[in-house]
Amino acid sequence: MDFWIKAAQLILSLSILIVLHEFGHFIPARIFKTRVEKFYLFFDYKFSLLKKKIGETTWGIGWIPLGGYVKIAGMIDESMDTEQMSKPAEPWEFRSKPAWQRLIIMIGGVVVNVIVGVLIYIFVFYTWGEDQIKSTDLKAGMTVHPYMEKYGIQSGDNILEIDGMAVMNYNDINAGLLLRGQRNLKVQHADGKIETITLPEDIDYKLFTEGAFPTVGLRHKSTTIQHISTVYEDELIGIKKQDVILEIDGKPTKDVEVSELRKKQEYLVKVQRGKEEIELPIAGNETTALLNAAPSLKAGFQEGDKLLTIADKKIEFFDDIVGSLYHNKGKKVTASVLRDKDTVQLTVQVSMLGSIGFAPVGETPIDIESVKNIHYSFSESIGKGAQKGYQTLSDYASQMKFLFTKKGVGSMGGFGALGNMFPSAWNWEIFWMNTALISIILAFMNILPIPALDGGHVVFLLYEMITGKEAPQKVLEYAQYIGFFLILALVIYANGNDLFKWFTGG
Repeated sequence: MDFWIKAAQLILSLSILIVLHEFGHFIPARIFKTRVEKFYLFFDYKFSLLKKKIGETTWGIGWIPLGGYVKIAGMIDESMDTEQMSKPAEPWEFRSKPAWQRLIIMIGGVVVNVIVGVLIYIFVFYTWGEDQIKSTDLKAGMTVHPYMEKYGIQSGDNILEIDGMAVMNYNDINAGLLLRGQRNLKVQHADGKIETITLPEDIDYKLFTEGAFPTVGLRHKSTTIQHISTVYEDELIGIKKQDVILEIDGKPTKDVEVSELRKKQEYLVKVQRGKEEIELPIAGNETTALLNAAPSLKAGFQEGDKLLTIADKKIEFFDDIVGSLYHNKGKKVTASVLRDKDTVQLTVQVSMLGSIGFAPVGETPIDIESVKNIHYSFSESIGKGAQKGYQTLSDYASQMKFLFTKKGVGSMGGFGALGNMFPSAWNWEIFWMNTALISIILAFMNILPIPALDGGHVVFLLYEMITGKEAPQKVLEYAQYIGFFLILALVIYANGNDLFKWFTGG
Protein backbone atom coordinates (compact mmCIF):
# COMPACT_ATOMS: atom_id res chain seq x y z
CA MET A 1 0.00 0.00 0.00
CA ASP A 2 2.87 2.36 0.85
CA PHE A 3 4.31 1.83 -2.63
CA TRP A 4 1.06 2.87 -4.31
CA ILE A 5 0.66 5.97 -2.15
CA LYS A 6 4.21 7.07 -3.03
CA ALA A 7 3.65 6.21 -6.69
CA ALA A 8 0.38 8.17 -6.80
CA GLN A 9 2.08 11.25 -5.36
CA LEU A 10 4.96 11.00 -7.82
CA ILE A 11 2.67 10.52 -10.84
CA LEU A 12 0.43 13.42 -9.80
CA SER A 13 3.42 15.68 -9.17
CA LEU A 14 5.11 14.86 -12.48
CA SER A 15 1.85 15.12 -14.42
CA ILE A 16 1.21 18.63 -13.09
CA LEU A 17 4.75 19.76 -13.86
CA ILE A 18 4.97 18.15 -17.31
CA VAL A 19 1.69 19.71 -18.43
CA LEU A 20 2.73 23.15 -17.15
CA HIS A 21 6.17 22.80 -18.76
CA GLU A 22 4.64 21.99 -22.13
CA PHE A 23 2.24 24.93 -21.80
CA GLY A 24 5.41 27.01 -21.42
CA HIS A 25 6.19 26.06 -25.04
CA PHE A 26 2.59 26.01 -26.27
CA ILE A 27 1.56 29.52 -25.19
CA PRO A 28 4.43 31.50 -26.82
CA ALA A 29 4.13 29.28 -29.90
CA ARG A 30 0.47 30.29 -30.29
CA ILE A 31 1.27 33.94 -29.50
CA PHE A 32 3.72 33.92 -32.40
CA LYS A 33 1.12 32.16 -34.61
CA THR A 34 3.10 28.91 -34.76
CA ARG A 35 1.07 25.75 -35.32
CA VAL A 36 1.17 23.18 -32.51
CA GLU A 37 0.13 19.81 -33.92
CA LYS A 38 0.19 17.71 -30.73
CA PHE A 39 0.16 18.31 -26.95
CA TYR A 40 0.81 15.15 -24.96
CA LEU A 41 1.21 14.12 -21.36
CA PHE A 42 3.51 11.05 -21.53
CA PHE A 43 4.70 9.56 -24.80
CA ASP A 44 2.35 7.91 -27.30
CA TYR A 45 4.57 5.53 -29.27
CA LYS A 46 2.22 3.51 -31.54
CA PHE A 47 -0.94 4.39 -29.60
CA SER A 48 -2.55 6.75 -27.07
CA LEU A 49 -4.58 6.12 -23.95
CA LEU A 50 -6.67 9.17 -24.75
CA LYS A 51 -6.69 11.78 -27.50
CA LYS A 52 -8.94 14.48 -28.93
CA LYS A 53 -8.32 17.01 -31.69
CA ILE A 54 -9.34 20.58 -30.92
CA GLY A 55 -8.66 23.04 -33.72
CA GLU A 56 -5.19 22.38 -35.14
CA THR A 57 -3.92 20.55 -32.04
CA THR A 58 -4.39 16.93 -30.96
CA TRP A 59 -4.49 16.72 -27.16
CA GLY A 60 -3.71 13.35 -25.58
CA ILE A 61 -2.25 11.10 -22.92
CA GLY A 62 0.35 8.53 -23.94
CA TRP A 63 1.14 5.21 -22.32
CA ILE A 64 4.88 5.68 -21.64
CA PRO A 65 5.20 7.80 -18.45
CA LEU A 66 8.63 9.28 -19.20
CA GLY A 67 7.63 12.90 -19.78
CA GLY A 68 5.53 14.70 -22.34
CA TYR A 69 5.86 16.90 -25.40
CA VAL A 70 4.34 19.40 -27.77
CA LYS A 71 4.90 18.78 -31.48
CA ILE A 72 5.48 22.15 -33.10
CA ALA A 73 5.17 22.29 -36.88
CA GLY A 74 8.47 22.80 -38.73
CA MET A 75 10.78 21.79 -35.90
CA ILE A 76 13.23 18.90 -35.44
CA ASP A 77 12.00 17.39 -32.17
CA GLU A 78 11.20 14.04 -30.50
CA SER A 79 8.98 13.00 -33.43
CA MET A 80 11.92 13.19 -35.92
CA ASP A 81 9.43 14.16 -38.64
CA THR A 82 11.99 14.62 -41.44
CA GLU A 83 9.29 14.28 -44.11
CA GLN A 84 7.70 17.56 -43.02
CA MET A 85 11.11 19.23 -42.91
CA SER A 86 11.85 18.21 -46.52
CA LYS A 87 8.93 20.32 -47.79
CA PRO A 88 9.06 24.09 -48.37
CA ALA A 89 8.65 26.09 -45.15
CA GLU A 90 5.16 27.38 -44.37
CA PRO A 91 4.56 30.71 -42.60
CA TRP A 92 2.96 28.98 -39.57
CA GLU A 93 5.96 26.73 -39.00
CA PHE A 94 8.60 27.10 -36.29
CA ARG A 95 11.46 27.32 -38.82
CA SER A 96 9.80 30.32 -40.51
CA LYS A 97 9.81 32.45 -37.36
CA PRO A 98 12.57 34.89 -36.40
CA ALA A 99 15.30 33.39 -34.23
CA TRP A 100 14.33 35.48 -31.21
CA GLN A 101 10.77 34.14 -31.32
CA ARG A 102 12.00 30.57 -31.61
CA LEU A 103 14.29 31.19 -28.63
CA ILE A 104 11.37 32.38 -26.49
CA ILE A 105 9.32 29.34 -27.50
CA MET A 106 12.18 27.00 -26.54
CA ILE A 107 12.95 28.51 -23.13
CA GLY A 108 9.27 28.87 -22.24
CA GLY A 109 9.08 25.46 -20.53
CA VAL A 110 12.13 26.12 -18.35
CA VAL A 111 10.85 29.57 -17.37
CA VAL A 112 7.48 28.11 -16.40
CA ASN A 113 9.13 25.42 -14.25
CA VAL A 114 11.13 28.04 -12.34
CA ILE A 115 8.06 30.25 -11.86
CA VAL A 116 5.93 27.28 -10.76
CA GLY A 117 8.58 26.21 -8.24
CA VAL A 118 8.78 29.70 -6.74
CA LEU A 119 4.97 30.09 -6.65
CA ILE A 120 4.57 26.77 -4.84
CA TYR A 121 7.18 27.79 -2.27
CA ILE A 122 5.36 31.10 -1.75
CA PHE A 123 2.03 29.41 -1.04
CA VAL A 124 3.64 26.73 1.15
CA PHE A 125 5.28 29.41 3.31
CA TYR A 126 2.02 31.33 3.46
CA THR A 127 -0.09 28.25 4.30
CA TRP A 128 2.17 26.24 6.61
CA GLY A 129 4.92 28.64 7.59
CA GLU A 130 8.44 27.38 8.28
CA ASP A 131 10.07 25.42 11.08
CA GLN A 132 13.10 27.12 12.59
CA ILE A 133 15.42 26.02 15.35
CA LYS A 134 18.09 28.44 16.48
CA SER A 135 21.27 26.67 17.46
CA THR A 136 21.52 28.98 20.50
CA ASP A 137 18.34 27.34 21.85
CA LEU A 138 19.80 23.82 21.84
CA LYS A 139 20.48 22.52 25.34
CA ALA A 140 22.15 19.24 24.35
CA GLY A 141 24.10 20.64 21.42
CA MET A 142 24.12 19.03 17.98
CA THR A 143 24.86 15.51 16.85
CA VAL A 144 27.94 15.81 14.65
CA HIS A 145 29.30 13.14 12.31
CA PRO A 146 32.46 11.68 13.88
CA TYR A 147 34.47 12.55 10.75
CA MET A 148 34.35 16.19 11.91
CA GLU A 149 36.30 15.42 15.09
CA LYS A 150 39.55 15.83 13.14
CA TYR A 151 38.62 19.52 12.73
CA GLY A 152 37.83 20.01 16.41
CA ILE A 153 34.04 19.69 16.19
CA GLN A 154 32.14 16.90 17.91
CA SER A 155 28.70 15.89 19.13
CA GLY A 156 27.52 18.13 21.96
CA ASP A 157 28.99 21.23 20.29
CA ASN A 158 26.76 24.00 18.94
CA ILE A 159 27.46 25.67 15.60
CA LEU A 160 26.21 29.22 16.15
CA GLU A 161 27.14 30.83 12.83
CA ILE A 162 28.23 29.75 9.37
CA ASP A 163 30.16 32.36 7.36
CA GLY A 164 28.94 35.05 9.77
CA MET A 165 25.23 34.17 9.49
CA ALA A 166 23.27 32.95 12.51
CA VAL A 167 22.12 29.34 12.18
CA MET A 168 18.31 29.18 12.05
CA ASN A 169 18.13 25.53 10.99
CA TYR A 170 20.80 22.83 11.24
CA ASN A 171 20.08 21.83 7.62
CA ASP A 172 21.59 25.17 6.57
CA ILE A 173 24.90 23.89 7.96
CA ASN A 174 24.64 20.63 6.00
CA ALA A 175 23.86 22.48 2.76
CA GLY A 176 26.38 25.21 3.50
CA LEU A 177 29.31 22.80 3.85
CA LEU A 178 28.35 20.42 1.07
CA LEU A 179 26.89 22.76 -1.57
CA ARG A 180 27.36 26.46 -0.82
CA GLY A 181 31.10 26.78 -0.29
CA GLN A 182 30.72 27.99 3.30
CA ARG A 183 33.76 27.16 5.39
CA ASN A 184 33.86 29.36 8.53
CA LEU A 185 32.03 28.03 11.58
CA LYS A 186 31.52 29.77 14.90
CA VAL A 187 31.39 26.86 17.34
CA GLN A 188 30.38 26.78 20.98
CA HIS A 189 31.87 23.68 22.57
CA ALA A 190 30.17 21.67 25.29
CA ASP A 191 32.39 23.36 27.92
CA GLY A 192 31.10 26.79 26.82
CA LYS A 193 34.24 27.83 24.95
CA ILE A 194 33.56 29.62 21.64
CA GLU A 195 35.95 29.55 18.70
CA THR A 196 35.89 30.10 14.95
CA ILE A 197 36.97 27.09 12.90
CA THR A 198 37.88 27.38 9.22
CA LEU A 199 37.44 24.15 7.29
CA PRO A 200 39.53 23.23 4.21
CA GLU A 201 38.28 24.27 0.79
CA ASP A 202 37.74 20.67 -0.30
CA ILE A 203 35.66 19.73 2.76
CA ASP A 204 32.64 19.19 0.48
CA TYR A 205 34.35 16.40 -1.46
CA LYS A 206 35.75 14.90 1.76
CA LEU A 207 32.30 14.80 3.39
CA PHE A 208 30.73 13.32 0.25
CA THR A 209 33.41 10.66 -0.21
CA GLU A 210 33.33 9.73 3.47
CA GLY A 211 29.52 9.56 3.49
CA ALA A 212 29.56 12.07 6.35
CA PHE A 213 26.19 13.61 5.59
CA PRO A 214 24.00 14.80 7.02
CA THR A 215 26.89 16.26 8.95
CA VAL A 216 24.87 17.68 11.83
CA GLY A 217 21.44 17.10 13.36
CA LEU A 218 19.49 17.00 16.61
CA ARG A 219 20.64 14.72 19.43
CA HIS A 220 18.53 11.91 20.84
CA LYS A 221 18.95 9.07 23.33
CA SER A 222 17.93 6.13 21.16
CA THR A 223 20.30 3.63 22.75
CA THR A 224 17.97 0.63 23.19
CA ILE A 225 17.84 -2.09 20.54
CA GLN A 226 14.48 -2.58 18.87
CA HIS A 227 15.43 -4.91 15.99
CA ILE A 228 18.45 -6.91 14.86
CA SER A 229 19.26 -6.28 11.19
CA THR A 230 21.86 -7.27 8.58
CA VAL A 231 24.78 -5.14 7.42
CA TYR A 232 25.93 -7.36 4.56
CA GLU A 233 24.12 -9.25 1.83
CA ASP A 234 24.67 -12.89 1.02
CA GLU A 235 23.19 -14.19 -2.22
CA LEU A 236 23.70 -17.82 -1.21
CA ILE A 237 21.17 -17.61 1.63
CA GLY A 238 19.08 -14.80 0.10
CA ILE A 239 19.86 -12.19 2.75
CA LYS A 240 19.88 -8.51 1.74
CA LYS A 241 21.46 -5.58 3.53
CA GLN A 242 19.16 -3.98 6.12
CA ASP A 243 16.88 -7.02 6.39
CA VAL A 244 15.30 -6.95 9.85
CA ILE A 245 15.48 -10.41 11.43
CA LEU A 246 12.09 -11.07 13.01
CA GLU A 247 12.16 -14.75 13.92
CA ILE A 248 14.29 -17.87 13.67
CA ASP A 249 12.28 -21.09 13.70
CA GLY A 250 9.30 -19.21 15.08
CA LYS A 251 11.24 -17.63 17.95
CA PRO A 252 11.97 -13.89 18.27
CA THR A 253 15.70 -13.16 18.20
CA LYS A 254 15.82 -12.50 21.94
CA ASP A 255 14.86 -16.14 22.58
CA VAL A 256 17.34 -17.62 20.08
CA GLU A 257 20.44 -19.42 21.33
CA VAL A 258 22.94 -18.66 18.58
CA SER A 259 25.17 -21.55 19.57
CA GLU A 260 22.28 -23.96 19.01
CA LEU A 261 21.82 -22.88 15.36
CA ARG A 262 24.92 -24.74 14.20
CA LYS A 263 23.46 -28.01 15.49
CA LYS A 264 20.39 -27.94 13.24
CA GLN A 265 20.18 -29.27 9.70
CA GLU A 266 17.87 -26.48 8.59
CA TYR A 267 15.95 -23.62 10.15
CA LEU A 268 13.57 -20.95 8.91
CA VAL A 269 14.47 -17.26 9.17
CA LYS A 270 11.70 -14.68 8.87
CA VAL A 271 12.91 -11.21 7.83
CA GLN A 272 11.24 -7.92 7.12
CA ARG A 273 12.40 -6.28 3.90
CA GLY A 274 10.76 -2.88 3.56
CA LYS A 275 7.08 -3.59 4.23
CA GLU A 276 7.32 -7.21 3.13
CA GLU A 277 7.89 -10.24 5.37
CA ILE A 278 9.95 -13.04 3.80
CA GLU A 279 10.77 -16.55 5.05
CA LEU A 280 14.21 -17.92 4.16
CA PRO A 281 15.17 -21.58 4.69
CA ILE A 282 18.78 -21.68 5.94
CA ALA A 283 20.79 -24.91 5.98
CA GLY A 284 22.86 -25.68 9.07
CA ASN A 285 26.10 -25.35 7.11
CA GLU A 286 25.00 -21.83 6.05
CA THR A 287 24.77 -20.60 9.65
CA THR A 288 28.11 -18.83 9.40
CA ALA A 289 26.90 -16.79 6.41
CA LEU A 290 23.84 -15.62 8.35
CA LEU A 291 25.86 -14.68 11.42
CA ASN A 292 28.49 -12.84 9.38
CA ALA A 293 25.72 -10.85 7.68
CA ALA A 294 24.28 -9.86 11.07
CA PRO A 295 27.11 -9.10 13.53
CA SER A 296 24.70 -8.16 16.34
CA LEU A 297 22.98 -11.53 16.09
CA LYS A 298 26.33 -13.34 16.10
CA ALA A 299 27.46 -11.38 19.16
CA GLY A 300 24.28 -12.24 21.06
CA PHE A 301 22.60 -8.83 21.20
CA GLN A 302 18.88 -9.02 21.92
CA GLU A 303 15.86 -6.82 21.45
CA GLY A 304 15.44 -4.58 24.48
CA ASP A 305 19.17 -4.44 25.28
CA LYS A 306 20.24 -0.96 26.35
CA LEU A 307 23.79 -0.12 25.28
CA LEU A 308 25.94 1.12 28.15
CA THR A 309 29.46 1.09 26.67
CA ILE A 310 31.18 0.29 23.38
CA ALA A 311 34.97 -0.08 23.35
CA ASP A 312 35.03 1.41 26.86
CA LYS A 313 33.18 4.52 25.70
CA LYS A 314 30.18 5.41 27.86
CA ILE A 315 26.96 5.56 25.85
CA GLU A 316 24.46 8.31 26.65
CA PHE A 317 23.34 9.54 23.21
CA PHE A 318 22.86 7.67 19.95
CA ASP A 319 25.75 9.66 18.46
CA ASP A 320 28.01 8.06 21.10
CA ILE A 321 27.23 4.70 19.47
CA VAL A 322 27.83 6.09 15.97
CA GLY A 323 31.14 7.65 16.99
CA SER A 324 32.46 4.60 18.80
CA LEU A 325 31.62 2.24 15.92
CA TYR A 326 33.01 4.72 13.35
CA HIS A 327 36.39 4.80 15.13
CA ASN A 328 36.50 1.00 15.34
CA LYS A 329 35.63 0.04 11.76
CA GLY A 330 36.67 -3.51 10.96
CA LYS A 331 37.64 -4.28 14.58
CA LYS A 332 36.26 -6.52 17.28
CA VAL A 333 35.08 -4.51 20.27
CA THR A 334 33.56 -5.25 23.65
CA ALA A 335 30.16 -3.80 24.45
CA SER A 336 28.19 -3.86 27.67
CA VAL A 337 24.40 -3.83 27.66
CA LEU A 338 21.72 -3.64 30.30
CA ARG A 339 19.44 -6.67 29.84
CA ASP A 340 16.52 -6.55 32.25
CA LYS A 341 18.45 -5.87 35.47
CA ASP A 342 21.70 -7.54 34.47
CA THR A 343 24.78 -6.07 32.79
CA VAL A 344 25.99 -8.35 29.98
CA GLN A 345 29.37 -8.19 28.21
CA LEU A 346 29.40 -8.98 24.47
CA THR A 347 32.09 -9.04 21.80
CA VAL A 348 31.05 -7.84 18.33
CA GLN A 349 32.74 -7.46 14.95
CA VAL A 350 32.25 -3.92 13.59
CA SER A 351 31.75 -3.79 9.82
CA MET A 352 33.96 -1.69 7.55
CA LEU A 353 31.02 0.70 7.30
CA GLY A 354 31.05 1.28 11.06
CA SER A 355 27.89 -0.72 11.76
CA ILE A 356 26.93 -3.82 13.78
CA GLY A 357 23.37 -4.16 12.51
CA PHE A 358 20.54 -3.01 14.73
CA ALA A 359 17.68 -0.55 14.66
CA PRO A 360 17.22 1.51 17.84
CA VAL A 361 13.98 2.32 19.59
CA GLY A 362 13.08 5.73 18.17
CA GLU A 363 13.07 8.56 20.66
CA THR A 364 12.10 12.20 20.24
CA PRO A 365 15.11 14.53 19.88
CA ILE A 366 16.00 16.15 23.18
CA ASP A 367 15.60 19.70 21.88
CA ILE A 368 12.43 19.13 19.84
CA GLU A 369 10.62 21.80 21.88
CA SER A 370 13.08 24.36 20.50
CA VAL A 371 11.61 23.90 17.01
CA LYS A 372 9.38 26.92 16.34
CA ASN A 373 6.92 27.25 13.48
CA ILE A 374 7.20 30.74 11.99
CA HIS A 375 4.17 32.07 10.09
CA TYR A 376 4.50 34.67 7.33
CA SER A 377 2.22 37.26 5.79
CA PHE A 378 1.58 36.94 2.07
CA SER A 379 4.07 39.71 1.25
CA GLU A 380 6.71 38.05 3.46
CA SER A 381 5.98 34.71 1.79
CA ILE A 382 6.78 36.22 -1.62
CA GLY A 383 10.29 37.10 -0.49
CA LYS A 384 10.77 33.75 1.26
CA GLY A 385 9.49 31.82 -1.76
CA ALA A 386 11.77 33.67 -4.19
CA GLN A 387 14.76 33.13 -1.90
CA LYS A 388 13.91 29.43 -1.51
CA GLY A 389 13.54 28.98 -5.27
CA TYR A 390 16.89 30.61 -5.95
CA GLN A 391 18.63 28.64 -3.20
CA THR A 392 17.12 25.34 -4.41
CA LEU A 393 18.29 25.96 -7.97
CA SER A 394 21.74 26.99 -6.78
CA ASP A 395 22.07 23.98 -4.46
CA TYR A 396 20.98 21.56 -7.15
CA ALA A 397 23.45 23.02 -9.64
CA SER A 398 26.20 22.78 -7.01
CA GLN A 399 25.63 19.11 -6.31
CA MET A 400 26.27 18.23 -9.97
CA LYS A 401 29.99 18.43 -9.18
CA PHE A 402 29.68 15.15 -7.27
CA LEU A 403 28.27 13.41 -10.33
CA PHE A 404 31.77 13.20 -11.77
CA THR A 405 33.08 11.16 -8.84
CA LYS A 406 32.97 7.37 -8.51
CA LYS A 407 30.60 7.59 -5.54
CA GLY A 408 28.44 10.17 -7.34
CA VAL A 409 27.94 8.03 -10.44
CA GLY A 410 26.90 5.10 -8.26
CA SER A 411 24.42 7.22 -6.33
CA MET A 412 22.43 8.37 -9.37
CA GLY A 413 18.75 7.53 -9.00
CA GLY A 414 15.68 7.45 -11.23
CA PHE A 415 11.96 7.26 -10.58
CA GLY A 416 12.49 5.05 -7.55
CA ALA A 417 14.65 7.71 -5.89
CA LEU A 418 12.08 10.40 -6.76
CA GLY A 419 9.25 8.27 -5.40
CA ASN A 420 11.08 7.75 -2.11
CA MET A 421 11.09 11.51 -1.58
CA PHE A 422 7.37 11.23 -0.82
CA PRO A 423 6.02 9.86 2.48
CA SER A 424 4.00 6.66 2.73
CA ALA A 425 1.07 8.65 4.16
CA TRP A 426 -0.31 11.50 2.09
CA ASN A 427 0.89 14.89 3.35
CA TRP A 428 0.01 17.95 1.27
CA GLU A 429 2.77 20.15 2.67
CA ILE A 430 5.45 17.59 1.80
CA PHE A 431 3.77 16.87 -1.53
CA TRP A 432 3.92 20.52 -2.60
CA MET A 433 7.46 21.05 -1.26
CA ASN A 434 8.64 18.02 -3.26
CA THR A 435 6.72 19.20 -6.33
CA ALA A 436 8.43 22.59 -6.11
CA LEU A 437 11.81 20.87 -5.82
CA ILE A 438 11.13 18.61 -8.81
CA SER A 439 9.96 21.63 -10.82
CA ILE A 440 13.27 23.38 -10.15
CA ILE A 441 15.16 20.17 -11.03
CA LEU A 442 13.24 19.88 -14.33
CA ALA A 443 14.12 23.49 -15.17
CA PHE A 444 17.81 22.88 -14.53
CA MET A 445 17.96 19.57 -16.38
CA ASN A 446 16.04 20.88 -19.41
CA ILE A 447 18.31 23.88 -19.89
CA LEU A 448 21.46 21.71 -20.04
CA PRO A 449 23.06 22.04 -23.51
CA ILE A 450 22.24 18.47 -24.49
CA PRO A 451 20.63 17.81 -27.89
CA ALA A 452 16.98 16.69 -27.55
CA LEU A 453 16.60 18.85 -24.43
CA ASP A 454 15.43 22.47 -24.55
CA GLY A 455 18.99 23.58 -23.79
CA GLY A 456 20.27 21.76 -26.89
CA HIS A 457 17.83 23.68 -29.11
CA VAL A 458 18.84 26.92 -27.39
CA VAL A 459 22.51 26.30 -28.22
CA PHE A 460 21.73 26.00 -31.95
CA LEU A 461 19.50 29.08 -31.85
CA LEU A 462 22.21 31.13 -30.14
CA TYR A 463 24.66 29.93 -32.79
CA GLU A 464 22.27 31.14 -35.46
CA MET A 465 21.71 34.51 -33.77
CA ILE A 466 25.46 35.08 -33.40
CA THR A 467 26.61 33.88 -36.84
CA GLY A 468 23.50 34.82 -38.83
CA LYS A 469 23.44 31.29 -40.29
CA GLU A 470 21.16 28.39 -39.40
CA ALA A 471 22.72 25.08 -38.42
CA PRO A 472 22.31 22.53 -41.27
CA GLN A 473 19.21 20.38 -40.96
CA LYS A 474 21.26 17.18 -41.03
CA VAL A 475 23.33 18.43 -38.09
CA LEU A 476 20.11 19.09 -36.15
CA GLU A 477 18.80 15.63 -36.99
CA TYR A 478 21.99 13.82 -35.95
CA ALA A 479 22.25 15.92 -32.79
CA GLN A 480 18.66 15.00 -31.92
CA TYR A 481 19.42 11.29 -32.35
CA ILE A 482 22.58 11.52 -30.27
CA GLY A 483 20.82 13.49 -27.54
CA PHE A 484 17.88 11.08 -27.48
CA PHE A 485 20.08 8.00 -27.04
CA LEU A 486 22.25 9.78 -24.47
CA ILE A 487 19.20 10.67 -22.39
CA LEU A 488 17.78 7.17 -22.82
CA ALA A 489 21.07 5.70 -21.59
CA LEU A 490 21.05 7.99 -18.54
CA VAL A 491 17.43 7.09 -17.75
CA ILE A 492 18.20 3.37 -18.04
CA TYR A 493 21.34 3.74 -15.90
CA ALA A 494 19.64 5.83 -13.18
CA ASN A 495 16.64 3.52 -12.93
CA GLY A 496 18.95 0.52 -13.12
CA ASN A 497 20.69 1.92 -10.05
CA ASP A 498 17.32 2.08 -8.30
CA LEU A 499 16.65 -1.57 -9.16
CA PHE A 500 20.13 -2.65 -8.08
CA LYS A 501 19.75 -0.91 -4.73
CA TRP A 502 16.32 -2.47 -4.29
CA PHE A 503 17.57 -5.98 -5.06
CA THR A 504 20.67 -5.63 -2.87
CA GLY A 505 18.93 -3.76 -0.07
CA GLY A 506 21.24 -0.77 -0.54
